[in-house]
Amino acid sequence: MGTDAMGIDGYSLLKDLRLEIEAKEGTFSLCFWVYLTSSTTFPATVIQQVYSDISKSAPFLVINDNKRINLLPVLILHKEAPDTFNINSWTEVPHATVDLEFPVGKWVHVGCEVSPSHVQLQINGDIVGKRSLTYLLNSEPDSSNLKKITLANVGGDENSVQGYVHNFEVFPLVSSIMDHHLKDPPLKLSIDESSASEIEEENDGVWGIVGGKASCRRNFSLDVVLSDAFGQPVDKENEVFASLLYADTGAPVENTTDEEAPLLVSYDGIEFSSCERPSKLLMGRASFKLKISQLSSKCDNRLFILRFCVPKLGSYSFLEAYSRPVRCISRSRNTRLSTLVWKRSTSALNRLSLSQCSAKDAGPLEHQHSDHEAKANPLMKRFRLGQDKISVSVKADPNLVRPDEECNSHVFTSNQVENGFTTNLDGRPANFDEVYDCPSDSESIGERNSPPDSMASRRYEISDMTIFKYCLAGLADRSLMLKEIAPSASDKEISELAHHVSLYSGCSHHGNQILIAKRLIKDGINLWKLMSPNNQHIPWQNAVYEIEDQFLKIASSRSRSLSIQDLELLRRISGCQEYLTQECFEKLWCWLYPVAFIISRDWINPIWNSTSPKWIEGFITKEEAEASLQGTIGLQEPGTFILRFPTSRSWPHPDAGSLVVTYVGNDYKLHHKLLSMDRVYSSYSSGDKGIDEKPLQDMLLAEPELSRLGR
Repeated sequence: MGTDAMGIDGYSLLKDLRLEIEAKEGTFSLCFWVYLTSSTTFPATVIQQVYSDISKSAPFLVINDNKRINLLPVLILHKEAPDTFNINSWTEVPHATVDLEFPVGKWVHVGCEVSPSHVQLQINGDIVGKRSLTYLLNSEPDSSNLKKITLANVGGDENSVQGYVHNFEVFPLVSSIMDHHLKDPPLKLSIDESSASEIEEENDGVWGIVGGKASCRRNFSLDVVLSDAFGQPVDKENEVFASLLYADTGAPVENTTDEEAPLLVSYDGIEFSSCERPSKLLMGRASFKLKISQLSSKCDNRLFILRFCVPKLGSYSFLEAYSRPVRCISRSRNTRLSTLVWKRSTSALNRLSLSQCSAKDAGPLEHQHSDHEAKANPLMKRFRLGQDKISVSVKADPNLVRPDEECNSHVFTSNQVENGFTTNLDGRPANFDEVYDCPSDSESIGERNSPPDSMASRRYEISDMTIFKYCLAGLADRSLMLKEIAPSASDKEISELAHHVSLYSGCSHHGNQILIAKRLIKDGINLWKLMSPNNQHIPWQNAVYEIEDQFLKIASSRSRSLSIQDLELLRRISGCQEYLTQECFEKLWCWLYPVAFIISRDWINPIWNSTSPKWIEGFITKEEAEASLQGTIGLQEPGTFILRFPTSRSWPHPDAGSLVVTYVGNDYKLHHKLLSMDRVYSSYSSGDKGIDEKPLQDMLLAEPELSRLGR
């Protein structure tokens, strides 16, 4: 590749690749980073070996129709070289290959070593394929010219490859290139979906965002990460711009009829056009608080997408990040959320009550119930711990049938809803004009089917109406109700409420978060008062010491403190930067407290405190867990697994604090299974901290799909 073709930042189009190599003594080696776009079709020739006459050429590096990369013999060196007159002859000749699918939309480091006796292929620094060959003794008088080889990407409809190249290096002699992939890795921009809030996943997999007029639209949050090819954040002082496009054409969305920009950025309560106010990268991360003013219904019901880019780094596709399709709806619209079903596993993993979803599914575990996380966040703005009194009203859609195989619960009829929700918690008439939150995916609607006499015999103070409202409410309203009820309720009343919510919703885990509500709220209030007596925002670096100390006390974990990585994830969950506000603290606390509570139980505590082996990898995201199971040339062995706490489950989500098993399946794909904590809460409600069962680690290793703990 000529220096002119290579951009100033070291990137170039793959189609511009062309470089002449002088193969002294028939040996040379080369290495480069390559990024193939999703539009690439297979099979495809990545690099062609070209000689003086273009007709005398043959493939050098090829990806076949199964997306396996292959390194072929060289025409002037090896007797087994492919026929130059038959473009498909390479499939019949010996070649070095790797039995792993070559990824698209991802940077991959490729290394090639060529000698008269063999060719060798390296991927991401590891030798993955080697083939011994026969040296072709050349008897022509002028053989010096034949030692010059031109490597190029020769276009064409049949072998066109859409992509980019970075840091292409050639060495005249065979030399070690195994460590060259560590040198100057390329960059990639991506969206950290675990940071999303106020975004709901609808039943068609589309993101639902509330927008429109200024009085209706809501802030939603997203973080964008600039990282290198190894997934490490890159600290570059640049600005990230956000824009709103049509999902079908990629064209910019027009201004509203009021000439408002379609995408707005919020700074200190003031709205600006997103094109006027970029977000600065800080330690490789840019945080956005956005609003959409243009409704999909005003644009022929078309879907949008969010686009993020860093113009100063260049207009490359790998430095652009696109969201899922977005449907912008008004607040008054009765949003129908996703009815993503938790499927029962037919394997022996049922003994551990694991709920499975594939890593390639449209609704992966971290996003299957993204509306839960999105709904948990509004309470921070609408309710402060221990301050305001609230009144909750809930509207149910009588036509919304929400099957849930995991819950097996029934659905209220229209008459039941009308008869059961005529007043607010304080006894005033309910207001059905607007609904702010719809029931979330795993929050199935239960039917009180116990006999009338059992209902009449119950005499504790929490009313039937309160139970019904809680069963139908979304996460935000559930949180508000618990903050109203729990501080003044007795332990017996809390236990009764949890029991009846579990009974009438048909799912025991719906009552688990009620059991810990009183202590969660009390400890949260006390911790915030301790850190900020004047209720002012405080430096994050000062707050982490008190937060960690409280976590260790609740979790009964004196032998294992929080790592820098753990604290960084907590900061990201809170959404704060240098200073921690009360709103950010409440986000953090609603995630951290259920985790600390679960760790404190005898069934989990030993494996948390175990460091050799390290059964639980601290606080990590789904993406980090998947990356840890990726070897340099592909996934690790089937059965390799790690345990983690899902970052999208915050109180009062029924699965807050639960553990997830991320593992490599026998199909060489990543899977995520949720480990039920019902037995932990059952022992807690009965007053027995211990569980008379064999250790969790023994139960995990007894499963046929899990065989080896990963790191």
